[in-house]
Amino acid sequence: LCFASQDNRGKDETCAPSYPGSSSSHNLQRSAQSNMSEVDETKIAAMSLEDKTTAAAAPAAAEGSAAADDSAPPAAAAADGAAGGEKKLSKNALKKLAKNKGKKKKEKPQWGQPGEGKKKKDSEKKKALSLPKPAFVNVTPKGQKKDLSKELMADAYHPQAVEAAWQDWWESSGFYSCDPAIAEGKADDEKFMMVIPPPNVTGSLHLGHALTAAVEDTLTRWHRMLGHATLYVPGTDHAGIATQSVVEKMIMKESNLTRHDLGREKFVEKVWEWKAEYGNRITTQLRRLGSSVDWGRERFTMDEMCSKAVVEAFNRFHEDGLLYRAERLGNWSCALKSAISDIEVDYVDLEGRTFLEVKTHKGNPDDAKGRYEFGVLTSFAYPIEDSDEKLVVATTRLETMLGDSAVAIHPEDERYKHLHGKHVVHPFNGRRIPIITDATLVDMSFGTGAVKITPAHDPNDYECGKRHNLEFHTILTPEGAINHGGSQFEGMMRYDARIAVEEALKEKGLYIGKEPNKMRLGLCSRSGDILEPMITPQWYVNCSGMAKRSTDAVRNGELKIVPADHEKTWFQWLDNIRDWCVSRQLWWGHQIPAWFATKKGERGVVKTDMKCNDRWVVARSEEDAYVKAEKLLGCGRDEIVLERDADVLDTWFSSGLFPFSVMGWPDHTDDLKAFYPTSLLETGLDILFFWVARMVMMGLQLTDKLPFHTVYLHAMVRDKEGRKMSKSLGNVIDPLEVISGCTLETLLDKLEGGNLPPKEIARAKKDQQADFPDGIPECGSDALRFGLLAYTVQGRDVNLDMKRVVGYRMFCNKLWNATRFALQFVSDFDPTPNILEELMGSGKMAVRDKFIISRLMACCETVNDCFTNYKFGDAQQAAYSYWMNDVCDVYLELIKPVVYDKSEENKDNRWAAQAALWVAIEAGLRLLHPMMPFVTEELWQRLPGRGTLGDSEPESIMLAKFPKCNEAYRNSKCEESMDTTMNIIRACRSLRQQYNIANKVLTHYFVKIASGQLEDAAKSQTDDIKTLGKAATVDINLDEEAIPKSVGIVVVDEFTTVLMDIKGLVNYAAEIKKLEKQLRKTTGPMEQLETKMAAPGYEDNVSDAVKATNTERLEGMKKKAADIEEAVQNFKNLDEIEKAC
Repeated sequence: LCFASQDNRGKDETCAPSYPGSSSSHNLQRSAQSNMSEVDETKIAAMSLEDKTTAAAAPAAAEGSAAADDSAPPAAAAADGAAGGEKKLSKNALKKLAKNKGKKKKEKPQWGQPGEGKKKKDSEKKKALSLPKPAFVNVTPKGQKKDLSKELMADAYHPQAVEAAWQDWWESSGFYSCDPAIAEGKADDEKFMMVIPPPNVTGSLHLGHALTAAVEDTLTRWHRMLGHATLYVPGTDHAGIATQSVVEKMIMKESNLTRHDLGREKFVEKVWEWKAEYGNRITTQLRRLGSSVDWGRERFTMDEMCSKAVVEAFNRFHEDGLLYRAERLGNWSCALKSAISDIEVDYVDLEGRTFLEVKTHKGNPDDAKGRYEFGVLTSFAYPIEDSDEKLVVATTRLETMLGDSAVAIHPEDERYKHLHGKHVVHPFNGRRIPIITDATLVDMSFGTGAVKITPAHDPNDYECGKRHNLEFHTILTPEGAINHGGSQFEGMMRYDARIAVEEALKEKGLYIGKEPNKMRLGLCSRSGDILEPMITPQWYVNCSGMAKRSTDAVRNGELKIVPADHEKTWFQWLDNIRDWCVSRQLWWGHQIPAWFATKKGERGVVKTDMKCNDRWVVARSEEDAYVKAEKLLGCGRDEIVLERDADVLDTWFSSGLFPFSVMGWPDHTDDLKAFYPTSLLETGLDILFFWVARMVMMGLQLTDKLPFHTVYLHAMVRDKEGRKMSKSLGNVIDPLEVISGCTLETLLDKLEGGNLPPKEIARAKKDQQADFPDGIPECGSDALRFGLLAYTVQGRDVNLDMKRVVGYRMFCNKLWNATRFALQFVSDFDPTPNILEELMGSGKMAVRDKFIISRLMACCETVNDCFTNYKFGDAQQAAYSYWMNDVCDVYLELIKPVVYDKSEENKDNRWAAQAALWVAIEAGLRLLHPMMPFVTEELWQRLPGRGTLGDSEPESIMLAKFPKCNEAYRNSKCEESMDTTMNIIRACRSLRQQYNIANKVLTHYFVKIASGQLEDAAKSQTDDIKTLGKAATVDINLDEEAIPKSVGIVVVDEFTTVLMDIKGLVNYAAEIKKLEKQLRKTTGPMEQLETKMAAPGYEDNVSDAVKATNTERLEGMKKKAADIEEAVQNFKNLDEIEKAC
């Protein structure tokens, strides 16, 4: 007698043979932990499918049959580890599995566990992925529908062949477009409008962008299938800084010229040429990803429509008194020679003395690597005028002393009261520098209590300078060199000057010393350059009023941010917003529509002089500027000289207008009336302030409407180690490398072709070689999208393991083979337009048929609810589970004998099974389509009946109705019945595996189950138990006396026990021999550990943690040995019983 409890699911099962006590031959005297793992049952299902599949289907079986579990993603690897693909598994394999996996587990040893382990599983997956595929040639003319009648269904899933032609057909058929006349007549809840976060035209999409595309297109396709007026607008951003940098490098490499050598007009022409040649890579990637954007409405932020909106917005801001020009201290990038806004600053904290490379400098000659020193506080002395006394100050930026305007002391500091009103003398230019008192800035207890003041190069000093009306001495050129005010240091780069100033102070005897000091450096997020606070004239937008409207919209519920925990960040930033510096000193971008007006021959009027600020004319065109200038200057046009501002606008200015500029604003277009405001803004949380906040502010100010009612922020995509996806780390993966596959050599070559330092290249190569020793296999767009969506169940960040995404390639294969296998069952079935209703009202349905329709309805409800609430990972898992568990593992297997039986008396049962299968497959494909568009279209088009279902039948699955739950078709009783049945089947399978019963051998089962509903369920589905349990006979609640003694038992739960007659099926002598061999392998290490623990000094010299580990190991070994010994004895007993019978 062998039995096992099935209470602890999720653990590896062990079924140890046992002999019953004398009181009752089938009463349980003890139990061994057992589990019918999902993987095991799926493998069993796979075996049965492989047995019955025709010879023509053999290649597909190699990759995985309709119910094969090789499609499980790597996330399930732990659960899958015990699954085996062989029909029989030796005890040696079981023992090895137990040795490798069971060391730390307290449950019984796994010597009886079937399966080949994770290594075998991974080997099968690798084999499946590497199967040779036929050379594919796309014969479908571009834009035409693929003719599947001329293409036999391939034996296996090949992404390239499946995904070919569909995107072109969808696009050319106009399925992605939306008629504004139709949309305008729809209620708000029947419209879905969204703009793509426009990626930079300079680059290509990485996996973070691919996640954005997957989420957005899933929503778009779902709404379109719901019958909503749907519009998804694509576009790219001109990316001022990035694009200018790329083209500058290109012309330097090709012609050894700078942009200044070319001149502005010629340089901008070069940028447009570059954009025309290289700027379409992103659109190619989006098409390969299956994004259903309306390409007819594609926008570029520098195109005519968007440019018109930018000029209008700038003018309206100025007319509303929100835009002004001012000279302020701001962030200056010496590398870009441009101002940078506050939110484009990345900060790095230094704990003390640190040497850093500065790319804009030639290198520090005193450092072997040319690096410059940061994170030190340098002290020096200022001579006090007409005195031998000196005043000591300290700074982390010594070069800024060249621009000092004062030395501040605390008014109550007794040490310096005698210095009130006096001056120090600058040691290099002789400038008299006042000693001022400032209680706001100076901390008497810090340092010497004296602070040098450089108003033109420090934010705190800037405020102090304004309070005391100090001089503002700018000491740097735009490139970061010391200017003419720097005495003998003129022309030196700023950090070279730092070294030179220190040496000069030493020569003058004014240098005191330096010490490590914590500090924070601001870096330009665009160039990586160390930013310099500098006073420059710039254009600013007052955002306070717009920001308040934006926070009010969230607080009163008009604007919803999902997840809601990002609302705190929204409030924190917008409640403390500063005016936005919108001008950039670049050539590529929207040139500021402002002109400086002077009269011919006029002297003393200079555009850099803030006293002449009123001469700036903001206008919509040069013609408009002349009209305004005539009024301003009171003279005729022929006397006026206009000079347009050379600066351009911050890239985010035009991006902030994107939701309505792409609709034609400021013109009152049909698109603007029909599609604005949009429904949703979906993007990464990293641009919540860069883009989202600005769109909301600008939308409210310029259109008096929120640009969207919901903001969904998806998680940040990082690599599996939690690092940001970055070219500088070498961990960026192009989506096309996953879709089409990529060799390891190509991945490594890409690293070599980048700008990584040698150490980072070596590390990145090591990571790539470990992750993809054979490169990235071809996965296709569907697997990539589906895999990325699985990650949205996580929190703030996504640690993306590409192996898991690759694993979903196997699910596509499973889907392909399942549908291909199912098509054999419905090849002679003719569906009707109302087949589901006809089926449900037919009265012909078995429990299994009602079960699958009920599970379909449950999945429909879950997926729709998840999409509604932006729970894409949950929707993905629900659809995955429906196909894997309900369709493949259960229903397809259960109906095989029903469909194969073509007898007249089985006609109704067969029709019901075929109808239920057709509905389950067809609706299941529609459920998956928003997430996996290509493979679902291909399979949906191959279903029987396509083109015969009436005038309302859609051309494409993307136009079909998305399935919804009909509560009347839910059947909890049938689902409970099936649950009972499947528990029994799992127990049957477990027993067969425990005793390595061959597939072709049909066994006899005895089911002991509680009377009532459970018993009724088992009896009503006896045929199903026979089908999946591979039984010759299944007896329910047979009398005790009729059950043989030589049985194996699995205890399902307190209500159900399954027994299998094993007489003549088990070679007891062979099993005993194997167990005795394992016992010898167990007792050896056990005795060694006992000897080690009994050795002198063990108790005194070994740590408590090690002793606890050893004690636990010893207990486990003893238990394992005892279990094996007991099992040997039980097999001997069973052998005796069988011989006696």
